[in-house]
Amino acid sequence: MKTLSQITLAIFLSLSAANVALSFDKNSSAAINVDANSVAVQGYDVVSYFAKAAPEKGKAMFSAQHQSATYYFANEIHRDAFVGNPGKYAPQFGGFCAMGIALTKKLDADPTAWKIVDGKLYLNLNADIQGKWVPNMQGNIGKANMLWEQVKAKAPNAL
Repeated sequence: MKTLSQITLAIFLSLSAANVALSFDKNSSAAINVDANSVAVQGYDVVSYFAKAAPEKGKAMFSAQHQSATYYFANEIHRDAFVGNPGKYAPQFGGFCAMGIALTKKLDADPTAWKIVDGKLYLNLNADIQGKWVPNMQGNIGKANMLWEQVKAKAPNAL
């Protein structure tokens, strides 16, 4: 079994190896992971994960505001479903990487590295990190839930 420091090192090595361009502001203390235009989940339709069991790009013409973030949807039906119950569809941990939060880090997330667990949407940094998160999903979610209040208002570069 790997130690926490080995997992943390693996995350940072995978960031370097993949040459990932992080789309979030490392200086922002916002609790929701948004781009420069305040768009959440890189413009993916969060309802599509539940309705289609697959991520689908949203369109600006079908957008809604929630907690100072703009969400895009593939169609009016998805937008209206979100507006009616945003807590059901919005990703956990403000759309930051679920594994990162479990490690006390606010990392960007890839909308195509996702899982729905107990009716909640979780995103991960990338497929490699998701592969490390999945074997102990419940433990990682529990740890992230305990840490979220401590990290949600901090900037990623302050953690």
